[in-house]
Amino acid sequence: MSDSSTASITVHVWRGNSEGGSFDEFQVPQQPSQTILDIVTWIQRNLDAGLSYRFACRVGMCGSCAMMVNGIPRWTCRTHVNKVMRDKQLTIEPLRNLPVIKDLACDMSEFFAKWNQAQGQFQGSTTRDEKIAPISPCSPEREAANAAIECINCAICYASCDVVAWNRDYLGPAALNRAWSLQNDVRDTAGESRLAAVAGDAGCHRCHSQQGCASYCPNELNPTASIAGLKRLTASDFLRRRYRSRHA
Repeated sequence: MSDSSTASITVHVWRGNSEGGSFDEFQVPQQPSQTILDIVTWIQRNLDAGLSYRFACRVGMCGSCAMMVNGIPRWTCRTHVNKVMRDKQLTIEPLRNLPVIKDLACDMSEFFAKWNQAQGQFQGSTTRDEKIAPISPCSPEREAANAAIECINCAICYASCDVVAWNRDYLGPAALNRAWSLQNDVRDTAGESRLAAVAGDAGCHRCHSQQGCASYCPNELNPTASIAGLKRLTASDFLRRRYRSRHA
């Protein structure tokens, strides 16, 4: 613990799981250049060894340390305390819209299951023995794919999405953003089936375009724009199919 001359922060930390729980209050010494992850780690090492949370790299690369901080989803390793605390107080909770395993650690299974439902895996037609096809970095398709490709699956967009909160079947911003990047990859061969996957009741047309995902994405991606692109593609695909059926 710090001596009496050291300023302290009152931190309210969620303890429990999806079945229920409550906030525990801790007094943590304030330090220069302190991050939220530093706060959580200090509590676990000095005050409560049973506190559960998830992190890996601590340098803003993996996104596994994402939590709700004063009601906002953030990477805790890259969020400085002095920028977000209010009246020397902090509230730290697990990510919204995901089941809680224990304390600050969420179950990511449904998040990645929706990635699979949106067919978020690259499907190619060549083997490793063939030459890599050249792709122009300036083509419209490549530029669209590049704009969406830096997602690291931290689930901050998922936690910020009100549509996910209202409709638990909704695929969510990350899965749909991934689908858009693959639709613009000229090497991918699963475009038709992927469009069918994201055009359903839980797909891209459920998005209300509220931009919460874009507002909070630490990598400054815009999943709302990607979802708008999928809306255009699925609508065009539907009209083409209808025209063909009428003139078959």
